[in-house]
Amino acid sequence: MSKPIDILMVGDIILDEPNPGPLFDPSRATLTAADLVIGHVEVPHTRRGSEQSTDIPAPPADPDNLSALPAAGFHVATLAGNHIADVGPNGIEDTVATLRGLGLQCTGAANNITAAREPVIVERGGKRFGVLSYNCVGPRESWATSRKAGCAYVKVLTHYELDYAAPGGPPNVYTFAAPDSLEAMQDDIAALRQQVDVVLVALHKGMGHVPAKIEMYERSVSRAAIDAGADVVIGHHAHILRGVELYRGKPIYHGLGNFVCVTRALAVSGNDSPERLAWAKRRQKLFGFVPDPAMPTYPFHPDSRNTLIARCRVLPDGQLEAGLIPCYIDAQARPVPVARNAGGEGVLAYLRDITEQAGLRVRYEWDGEQSLRVLPA
Repeated sequence: MSKPIDILMVGDIILDEPNPGPLFDPSRATLTAADLVIGHVEVPHTRRGSEQSTDIPAPPADPDNLSALPAAGFHVATLAGNHIADVGPNGIEDTVATLRGLGLQCTGAANNITAAREPVIVERGGKRFGVLSYNCVGPRESWATSRKAGCAYVKVLTHYELDYAAPGGPPNVYTFAAPDSLEAMQDDIAALRQQVDVVLVALHKGMGHVPAKIEMYERSVSRAAIDAGADVVIGHHAHILRGVELYRGKPIYHGLGNFVCVTRALAVSGNDSPERLAWAKRRQKLFGFVPDPAMPTYPFHPDSRNTLIARCRVLPDGQLEAGLIPCYIDAQARPVPVARNAGGEGVLAYLRDITEQAGLRVRYEWDGEQSLRVLPA
């Protein structure tokens, strides 16, 4: 390897509007210049099947919309998430088939659990890169089994402890991974570690729509992935940015936020799904925000417009540099990379604030005008 290898990673991608290709225009040059680009496909893309989730089902998106991904420079799609099984096995089968037909490799969801846990392995610049994907949130019915389509997962348990004198008072909440489930993930990572030079693990995790907060299990599961051999942990699901942690010198991107996320499924007006409408209303009360009415296809927290592209660079000596590219989601719901003196300082200020709130001990320094390095505090 004679020159650095650039890996770019983004968070949630929802392509639930016609002709989504132009939404990638501001970021296209950045993405296509990288050696390896990874993104998380949030919803099934199919014209078959029916809603099967008893949670808040995401409507299936048009398979044709996925063609925007290779045109924007993506090489790998992670699929282990809480919505990928919302329309059953047809949705998973068609999403995987469409992505592969477009030349993307994918991991994290399949017609059984063994296949869902199969990694993607790609070669760049003489180095081998492995990618795994696991879901830590959402309904159990999204999980794959030996005879059922679904996603790879880590089972997370929640314990409520009341230490307040009045019954019904606020409890302390503890979250942690079931040991056997965590060990299964670690076994996959250890096996992949023997086959590749760099291991990347994507975790669909976290509390949605809440600024800064990182739940207890998120740190322990992410660190367990690195203990097992991962070099990079990528977080998504919360639809809002989280800070970055360095553990044993390896980066944990606790939440990459939204990238291209366009949908009318969570609209309050004109919503034809009673379940989605009820959640859209309840969500506003639970999380204390109202989506911008001027952005009808972007029903997310206003703070979520601060987002980023994670950037890891593998140097010729094999060392890995952790960094990121600040982005801001514009009024057309397009993620726009922002330079230091053209909006980048604003995104950085937000990132520093949520990092401090979460108690993560890192610092961010500009590396040129377009990107930041992640360094120990």
